[in-house]
Amino acid sequence: MTLRARLLNTWLRWIERPALNRLTSFDIARVRRRFEWQGWLLFPLPRGVAKRWTERAGMEVLELGPHTGTTLLYLHGGGYVFGSPRTHKGLAARLALRMGVGAVVPDYPLAPEAPFPAAPEAVLRLYREMASQGPVILAGDSAGGGLSLSLLAMICADPDLPQPLATLVLSPLTDLAMTGDSLRTNDATEVVLPPDGVRQSALRYLDGGAPEDPRASPLYAQFPGAGPVHVWVGDGEILLDDSRRMVAALRAQGVETHLTIETGLPHVWPLFPGLLLPEAETTLDQMAAAIR
Repeated sequence: MTLRARLLNTWLRWIERPALNRLTSFDIARVRRRFEWQGWLLFPLPRGVAKRWTERAGMEVLELGPHTGTTLLYLHGGGYVFGSPRTHKGLAARLALRMGVGAVVPDYPLAPEAPFPAAPEAVLRLYREMASQGPVILAGDSAGGGLSLSLLAMICADPDLPQPLATLVLSPLTDLAMTGDSLRTNDATEVVLPPDGVRQSALRYLDGGAPEDPRASPLYAQFPGAGPVHVWVGDGEILLDDSRRMVAALRAQGVETHLTIETGLPHVWPLFPGLLLPEAETTLDQMAAAIR
């Protein structure tokens, strides 16, 4: 772990984690404004990448880079209650550039305004439209990583839908029932996510729905015929068991699955540009290599 990683972890632990604890006081608007500002300041779009806002499948999407035969569909994180294409455009663009493809980042419905199952239904409509136009690479982080895996399960349930070339997820939230041991055992080493904040955002998103519904928690889903899945997670994250158990479930169903556990890196570390965190670029290179 580099010195910059240690410094970043210190900042995240003492500044960002307490800020996310505001989710327990239902201060979603303030958390959203803060993250949007940080996205503009810390996670900029790489120089020279074209961007355009369009509408697809009934929702606003941010399209990045050139139109190519293959497209990256990137689903942003934020606990289903915050985050947007504006906060994750830099990460999606840096990944797409490495792959030599364009990217689509949807502004999918968020709770509490649009609770479950609005988000999975919306991204399924979008995937259906994109898959009719060419091959799709599916990716996402945190809640967006869980949503990517839920979408993969819904794709597997529809024999008329082609599989994505691969599904690449970072620190995914896969179990809204919150039964993973690492929620407790890694609380001391987690520098970003407060367990209570994650639980509160899950409750707001579910809005009375069952946390074991596969569209909400892909850990409980079936994946017949699924294409390759690649998972990256940090060893100190409270969502470590969400990744480990998800990978075990996929492998038990015969899905080609790859798990990378990094030491000492924060939740969704590739979100940070290499100037702040050199390890971020290494992981993005790995993600692109998985496609090549």
